[in-house]
Amino acid sequence: MAEPSDCPARRSAHRPQRIILVRHGESQGNADDSIYETVPDHALTLTERGRAEVTETGHRLRELIGTESLRMWVSPYVRTRQTAELLDLGVPTDEMRLEPRLREQDWANFQDPVQIAEQKRLRNSYGHFWYRFSEGESGSDVYDRVSSFLESLHRNFDDPAMEDNVVLVTHGLTMRLFCMRWFHWSVEFFESISNPPNGGFVVLNRQPDNRYQLAEPFVQWDSTVQPTPRERSSWP
Repeated sequence: MAEPSDCPARRSAHRPQRIILVRHGESQGNADDSIYETVPDHALTLTERGRAEVTETGHRLRELIGTESLRMWVSPYVRTRQTAELLDLGVPTDEMRLEPRLREQDWANFQDPVQIAEQKRLRNSYGHFWYRFSEGESGSDVYDRVSSFLESLHRNFDDPAMEDNVVLVTHGLTMRLFCMRWFHWSVEFFESISNPPNGGFVVLNRQPDNRYQLAEPFVQWDSTVQPTPRERSSWP
């Protein structure tokens, strides 16, 4: 199983025990997509349901991490910042690293719901990785900026004081693309798996050889796509 910067120098660095990706809780846009007509995507807040989802996730993560140390990066969108705070993992707000490269896929500015609905239909035919929204990004664009972020993340692994856990609070598509880039999944395999639910999280556990595996696989909605041996090795 290959992964970025998988060379002897990197294998000897101070890699965390876990890399944890957390999706924000339900937002106003998840509950009612007409809000995109009047409120910027980056300004949408969590709903009450979303806050409850994140509170439960925080409880589960505190049980998982225990007294171990952690370092946190957060998409600067309002809903992800709210999520990071509600997780209550003991990281002061001013120590959360706001990282624009972990933001949501850009779709447009204020959105015309009719136009966006048509573009979503076209995306389903064209492919979520390749289709580029008008005035926005394709999945491949997000992949590129996630790749850039991974370079920064690996430089943190050179820090002798690197914490035991890395927590990234981000968005569903970005989480899938992070894992696609990390584990070198194919476009076809990426297209066949689903985003985690709102408030959900995935865990990459460090193995004895200092590489990582997913604690659990993503849900695969298209079972006709068979993972390669490399893709299959990314989870137990």
